[in-house]
Amino acid sequence: MNKHQDKILVTQPTLPDLQQYQKLLQQIWDNKWLTNNGPFHQEFEKKLADYLGVPYVSLFSNGTIALMVALKALDIQGEVITTPYTFVATSHSLLWNNNTPVFADVDPVYGNLSPAAVEKHITDKTTAIMPVHVYGNPVDVAGFEQLAKKYNLKIIYDAAHAFGVQQKGKSILNYGDLSILSFHATKTFNTVEGGAIISHDLATKKQIDYLKNFGFENETSVVTLGINGKMNELIAAFGLLQLEHIDSDIAKRQKVADWYRKALSGIKGIRFLDDMPNVRHNYSYFPIFVEPEYPLTRDELYEKLKVNDIYGRRYFYPLVSEFPMYQNLPTATKENLPVAHRLAEQVICLPMYATLNENSIQRIIKLIS
Repeated sequence: MNKHQDKILVTQPTLPDLQQYQKLLQQIWDNKWLTNNGPFHQEFEKKLADYLGVPYVSLFSNGTIALMVALKALDIQGEVITTPYTFVATSHSLLWNNNTPVFADVDPVYGNLSPAAVEKHITDKTTAIMPVHVYGNPVDVAGFEQLAKKYNLKIIYDAAHAFGVQQKGKSILNYGDLSILSFHATKTFNTVEGGAIISHDLATKKQIDYLKNFGFENETSVVTLGINGKMNELIAAFGLLQLEHIDSDIAKRQKVADWYRKALSGIKGIRFLDDMPNVRHNYSYFPIFVEPEYPLTRDELYEKLKVNDIYGRRYFYPLVSEFPMYQNLPTATKENLPVAHRLAEQVICLPMYATLNENSIQRIIKLIS
């Protein structure tokens, strides 16, 4: 008996058909090309670019390495303004590149970095902005474009949650100087581990590809200080198969979101996010916010779900700004980040995945209502 059969986890990865994958593995075994820009890697990059509607894709072993390389590719130095309401990899990539994170507050509805809050922190030391499309909901890209032009700043979007997301029919990944994706097992589109940088011109892609492969231009020429961030053939083949059913997965996740919204709509003190207008969402997460009108605190509800084998997650709690390596920064104070702190103290991401069924959702809702 599966000891986890009664547990409902916050997410569950979609996997490709095992027999199909075994066929691709046989090809890898036959040609013995395991990494270093093999045929599946090349095919996956092209098909990803086509699917996403972007000019160039550079594949990586994971999204964190992709973030680190993106900063290096644009030669970002000095201060970078970002959000504390995110996964810690966002700001870790800045510290790894000897940048100084500057935290700005977020909007009160979706939890995205606020352009108005960012502008208050721009100084002559500011070189870039790193917003995050939190839960896959697009940030105010127009607002950030205006700031970038006004102050001559670079924009790197952490789009880890935003695979396939479109706004007004255009990929959200086409904004800014670079966008970074994560294909971690918890994401809507996963390759077990993996990531990518979306760039807009061939010269930038070439520079990124040098950086992720030790700086090699060819067999005998190293042209830049690179690292090893390459995606291997086994993962690229896995990703090719994942692309075949991603639209179906997103449609199923949308149905789950619709069930949740219908069931939660009458519960006082529970706030959830509606779809943004003119946005094609990927339904990466389903966050709820436990407000003061609700009879339990957020942590009390979280524990109530947990003891009943419902494992949500408090994404994102605590804020990145509260971790030891950040808490002494001048912008890491609660006074500077009141909205982010409030959201972090209210949020629970409920279970969300393509195969989550209505009976399981009813079980979750019964505990909340």
